[in-house]
Amino acid sequence: MNRRFALKALAGTGLAATIAACAPMSEQPSIAGILSTNDQFSTLVAAADAAGLVETLAGPGPFTVFAPTNNAFDKLPAGTVESLLQPENSDQLTAVLTYHVVPGVVTSDQLIGQRTSATTVQGGSLHIDATGSAVHVNDARVTQADIMASNGVIHRIDSVLLPE
Repeated sequence: MNRRFALKALAGTGLAATIAACAPMSEQPSIAGILSTNDQFSTLVAAADAAGLVETLAGPGPFTVFAPTNNAFDKLPAGTVESLLQPENSDQLTAVLTYHVVPGVVTSDQLIGQRTSATTVQGGSLHIDATGSAVHVNDARVTQADIMASNGVIHRIDSVLLPE
């Protein structure tokens, strides 16, 4: 009797493991995972890699990232990105990138109709205006909000934020 019960339990466990192995993963990718698989963020990903921040953005968080697109980086004066990527400018690059990150999760529904500020990981303050038809972070406009990740949220922006 015990042998039959043990065999049934073992067979049930094996079936459950097989089903679990075949089931699609429901977990969302991390912020780093989402950014790295989207070509419009390739400059941001290269900069995060150069600053050694990719692992952090793949970590537990939670973070809110205001993510500038490649076009946003293209708006910077000629040579700025190349200069920031030089090893001797690592501290400046880290300051710029961490100025785009706020601890915790801030979604658009928390901001609608408000003017507020948020302290960044870099230590500076972002001014957020969500009172009009578009959300602005400093001088950047949010072009896509609430890209949810396993460790936070990404808001795509159209300009690079520079610390004061």
